Amino acid sequence: MYQTSNEDIRKAFNKNARLYDRWMVFFERYVAVGTRDWAVSMARGEVIEIGVGSGLNLPLYGPGIEHLTGIELSEGMLAIARRRVAERRIDRVELHHGDAQALDLPSESADTFISTFTFCTIPDPLAASREAYRVLRPGGVFVLAEHGRSTHALGRAVMRAIEPLCIRVSADHITRDPVPYLTNAGFSITEVQRGGPGGIVFRILAHKPDTYGDH
Repeated sequence: MYQTSNEDIRKAFNKNARLYDRWMVFFERYVAVGTRDWAVSMARGEVIEIGVGSGLNLPLYGPGIEHLTGIELSEGMLAIARRRVAERRIDRVELHHGDAQALDLPSESADTFISTFTFCTIPDPLAASREAYRVLRPGGVFVLAEHGRSTHALGRAVMRAIEPLCIRVSADHITRDPVPYLTNAGFSITEVQRGGPGGIVFRILAHKPDTYGDH
């Protein structure tokens, strides 16, 4: 299967930046209902969000967060996010161009790490998981919302058949299971919910063990 690169992702999302919000409105109305709100509601303290995209999450963050750093690879998407922040006068937010697989952020500097519908496009999700583990403080939480492999045999077969096209057109790996990447990076999985048509929507909470050896 074709392996995407950062340049593939940058090109795909720069090209589709103007359409992204419309796609996501449809996807969240009929497939991932309430998933974005759930993910953002889990955020506390110092927050890192990878794949901040067009900034759809940004107006949803509540008073529980102290500061949010958003990272995005696509310049086109980042421009939309910055415009959203300015137009809505959203405070406590910094947006940066960057790579989730190699974050230019200090270790143990965040309480919450957020990824909403981003792991499906990252070329190396294990590298991104390890970076999340590095930047989280002990006891910190990784909140991940994603779509992935169906729980139904027919659904899985259809997804496998169309996945090569999805990867080439939109850099979207539609059958990934995020859980193994997180566990291999050292996280303790504390919650996995499956929902949506065919169970393709994941809601995951993963914790970095604290300094007292909790797992």
